[in-house]
Amino acid sequence: MGDMANNSVAYSGVKNAVKEANHGDFGVTLAELRSLMELRAADALHKIQECYGDVHGICTKLKTSPNEGLSGNPADIERREAVFGKNFIPPKKPKTFLQLVWEALQDVTLIILEIAAVVSLGLSFYQPPGGNESLCGSVNVGEEEEESEAGWIEGAAILLSVVCVVLVTAFNDWSKEKQFRGLQSRIEQEQKFTVIRGGQVIQIPVADIIVGDIAQVKYGDLLPADGVLIQGNDLKIDESSLTGESDHVKKSLDRDPMLLSGTHVMEGSGRMVVTAVGVNSQTGIIFTLLGAGGDEEEKEKEKEKKDKKNGAVENRNKAKAQDGAAMEMQPLKSEDGGDGDEKDKKRANLPKKEKSVLQGKLTKLAVQIGKAGLLMSAITVIILVLYFVIDTFWVQKRPWLAECTPIYIQYFVKFFIIGVTVLVVAVPEGLPLAVTISLAYSVKKMMKDNNLVRHLDACETMGNATAICSDKTGTLTMNRMTVVQAYINEKHYKKIPEPEAIPEKTMAYLVTGISVNCAYTSKILPPEKEGGLPRHVGNKTECALLGLLLDLKRDYQDVRNEIPEEDLYKVYTFNSVRKSMSTVLKNSDGSYRIFSKGASEIVLKKCFKILSANGEPKVFRPRDRDDIVKTVIEPMASEGLRTICLAFRDFPAGEPEPEWDNENDIVTGLTCIAVVGIEDPVRPEVPDAIKKCQRAGITVRMVTGDNINTARAIALKCGILNPGEDFLCLEGKDFNRRIRNEKGEIEQERIDKIWPKLRVLARSSPTDKHTLVKGIIDSTVFEQRQVVAVTGDGTNDGPALKKADVGFAMGIAGTDVAKEASDIILTDDNFTSIVKAVMWGRNVYDSISKFLQFQLTVNVVAVIVAFTGACITQDSPLKAVQMLWVNLIMDTLASLALATEPPTEALLLRKPYGRNKPLISRTMMKNILGHAFYQLVVVFTLLFAGERIFDIDSGRNAPLHAPPSEHYTIVFNTFVMMQLFNEINARKIHGERNVFEGIFNNVIFCSIVLGTFIVQIIIVQFGGKPFSCSELSIEQWLWSIFLGMGTLLWGQLISTIPTSRLKFLKEAGHGTQKEEIPEEELAEDVEEIDHAERELRRGQILWFRGLNRIQTQIRVVNAFRSSLYEGLEKPETRSSIHNFMTHPEFRIEDSEPHIPLIDDTDAEDDAPTKRNSTPPPSPNKNNNAVDSGIHLTTDMNKSATSSSPGSPLHSLETSL
Repeated sequence: MGDMANNSVAYSGVKNAVKEANHGDFGVTLAELRSLMELRAADALHKIQECYGDVHGICTKLKTSPNEGLSGNPADIERREAVFGKNFIPPKKPKTFLQLVWEALQDVTLIILEIAAVVSLGLSFYQPPGGNESLCGSVNVGEEEEESEAGWIEGAAILLSVVCVVLVTAFNDWSKEKQFRGLQSRIEQEQKFTVIRGGQVIQIPVADIIVGDIAQVKYGDLLPADGVLIQGNDLKIDESSLTGESDHVKKSLDRDPMLLSGTHVMEGSGRMVVTAVGVNSQTGIIFTLLGAGGDEEEKEKEKEKKDKKNGAVENRNKAKAQDGAAMEMQPLKSEDGGDGDEKDKKRANLPKKEKSVLQGKLTKLAVQIGKAGLLMSAITVIILVLYFVIDTFWVQKRPWLAECTPIYIQYFVKFFIIGVTVLVVAVPEGLPLAVTISLAYSVKKMMKDNNLVRHLDACETMGNATAICSDKTGTLTMNRMTVVQAYINEKHYKKIPEPEAIPEKTMAYLVTGISVNCAYTSKILPPEKEGGLPRHVGNKTECALLGLLLDLKRDYQDVRNEIPEEDLYKVYTFNSVRKSMSTVLKNSDGSYRIFSKGASEIVLKKCFKILSANGEPKVFRPRDRDDIVKTVIEPMASEGLRTICLAFRDFPAGEPEPEWDNENDIVTGLTCIAVVGIEDPVRPEVPDAIKKCQRAGITVRMVTGDNINTARAIALKCGILNPGEDFLCLEGKDFNRRIRNEKGEIEQERIDKIWPKLRVLARSSPTDKHTLVKGIIDSTVFEQRQVVAVTGDGTNDGPALKKADVGFAMGIAGTDVAKEASDIILTDDNFTSIVKAVMWGRNVYDSISKFLQFQLTVNVVAVIVAFTGACITQDSPLKAVQMLWVNLIMDTLASLALATEPPTEALLLRKPYGRNKPLISRTMMKNILGHAFYQLVVVFTLLFAGERIFDIDSGRNAPLHAPPSEHYTIVFNTFVMMQLFNEINARKIHGERNVFEGIFNNVIFCSIVLGTFIVQIIIVQFGGKPFSCSELSIEQWLWSIFLGMGTLLWGQLISTIPTSRLKFLKEAGHGTQKEEIPEEELAEDVEEIDHAERELRRGQILWFRGLNRIQTQIRVVNAFRSSLYEGLEKPETRSSIHNFMTHPEFRIEDSEPHIPLIDDTDAEDDAPTKRNSTPPPSPNKNNNAVDSGIHLTTDMNKSATSSSPGSPLHSLETSL
């Protein structure tokens, strides 16, 4: 020990040396250790023997003692951290608030608004010198002084609304990110781990573990770092979170000493020397691939700035090649021969990730409305200008005088402002706000429903989901083996019997037999948190048996305290040859009793007696055995249960001691106590949730690593399969055989033949899951494209979670890698929460449609009124400031009111909308046009006949500086009242009659309608000149309200007209159809293309394109900044994570039939070759390009011929 201390003191002075030689004075470098940890089993052993002699050699080179551990000297610890790194995976730097604001500003609608506002502001401050007006002709442009003075209000108000939207969006993103990070850090701080330092066993936080530490591992641990085993007792590790291999892996010094971070210790205990921490550990490497570790990217960003010309992809390759885990990154270029650079350049110019379905539709719609508004405002300006020019120079025959030029310009500017007003009214700036509010509101509420949403748009995408691919273990089932049926005393119990029903003798045999003949490391511990389930530690099957004792109100611990482990006379441990485990007890009188348990078909063969109904043994003949197999074991197996037989045998005291080594003579002539059926039970709430999904038009598929019988049985219990339906249940290898062509490449057409009927995929590898998800998403079989949600908990689910439209990770059972790749985290690991997510998602969609229906009615009316008014009276009946009140308040408040409707169960009764369903259905179009018609009739009647109806002065041809007229105030007031009542109409979008249904559940809605009404009274009565209003009498108010309420009655009339009759109605706001995409664009672009980009490309509006180009430049610079979310959308990284996942040694082999054993753990004992042998040469050798779905068949004709030329299949997607 003193020796160690001296060592560390001696070395603490060598800090400077560290800087010169990177590995300081350790006998091994970081790179060597890292490459060592990438080897498995035999290769690793060979490497250790070759380079270090043995594990102690590694300890010596790392200057640590296998027994005493590190000295714990702070200087030594610091030096090790400097050389080998800390055990900490740096999270991606959170975006600053300003970055989030900048991102929010990229919205097209906001950009149009910003431009209009700036122009309007600029013009309001432009005061041309006044010439002699009388000379220059007087054209009555009813603009008042106050208006020109209040001109800036308009521009400022627009900018204000933009600022509101941007801040709300940015703040939402920011608080969401903060919540998530809080959750993460809370999880991380709680983890501690046992290490030996200075000969003392201490617990330290996981982040403090350093290379060279001697860590103690025991069952139930999650390994925090990579290491090499120094000493182990029967150590078994569940590496499924890294490799997807479900069997436990035996670790021993002479077979496989490599322990990897992120894996679970399932049995046994041991000590390891830590060889890699943080970013260099295996989990760390995967995290870096997912883009969480920011260092690589920082370097790349620098490089990218220096040489943008070469296309970003090469830099990415260079940087990733250093990652060691990702060497096969080239297939991207090889396809296009020499011109890779060209394509990369084009690709770099396109936005990286397709917007969510809804954002796509909205952007497209906003652009269409923007165009229409632009057209209207242009026509307005042209008409006004022509009218002015013709009237002045043609009718009045005036010459153009030089000194009049400024005045004419002033007129033109006024016309332009009227034009901009029309444009501003036309653009629905409430849209982005409505979306944001609706999503933010939903996300907050979804937290209560156990959904932690990480990406806002996932919430709305979920409403469109048409398919859910769910894991079995832990999501649909409880992930705890449980005894559910038993055959005891010649009686088959379908559920666990009451303790009284079992004779005392039988009970005694059961209790002792199970308590003693289960590994003492298997136990059931109390739950970690209140209300949780008890924790199973050790072998899951044995825990199920111990659980049976607890259900029978007996305690196994008492028996174990009576007979401690050292008193067991002999134990025949479980292995795959015996398929049973037996324990011998020596009684005080010198007799022996042996208890045996194992796979029922094997143990029953050795039983010659069975306990009868009264608990006494009776003869058990082969005929009886066949009976039991037929009536008990086979029915249990068909329900997906694993059957286990419990038996015992007595050796009387007087006989000579048996030959214990001759096992076959010992474990025979048994007496059968019971046969039990064990399963992982379905969560009680799942079948109901799945029914809801199916009713809502969502197909649930189960993807599991379990065997096909169990999978099928569970699927039947859940309701994924129903008796009498013709659906497919496939095993992974069948699935792979069916979807690959002769060359072993995956073909979309083959997948399309399978997936519509596939309901259960058993014995599947992570790659299969990814292939299936990708196949369904890319499929074009139905006119609706599929939107796929995936649930997963293991590290191996990362790629599939990333590929899916919505990835759900398990909050409790999920690994960090799965959570990183997901969009929504289920904090209670429960399938019902997914149904809630669907409900919220559909609600978001409907809220936005409601808002659109309301908003567009206002817009249509306001634009037409402003347009016709300007053209007929050269003056807009609704003044600019009034327009803004209508616009801002109605938009922003209405978006709040309509976007916060709570969801109802009724949402789950309709089919999903899918990707191509238009935002505005024909019913909505009918409502919009119908209500617009009513409002226009009312407004124009009031405008052109109002003075006669109300017997007041006409406001139409008022002189230039007249005070505001009652006439125009009535028009304005009635207009606002109609909007208020129409807001109530807008609550229903599917043509329902009762628009008041559930209105009081939404407090926000009621308060907003009321608030708007009160403010309107204040504006009209006290608004005066700024708002161009004059006071109205009670009678006039009542008329305004009456005309407003007319919209409710009119709404009933409209909903009576069947939509199907109105053939001329068009839908609007589609998703992008495949056929619309120009062919060459598809070819050049493997990733999806932004909807707005495409829409604009067709429209060729130059200033839009300019803006988009700027956006694109910014996006390219940001491409890496957002790599956490998009990381796996980049084909290269996708391929690399797959190569990591499908190391040949990691493949789950299906070459031999897999019988559900008692316990799969030891299946590999007798076949060490199985795991280490490379898999049979699959046609696709390195498993990279094809599995990762980047293999593009350049042969386009194939797909064209396979589908009829007119069908949507006629597209590139088929040949991917």
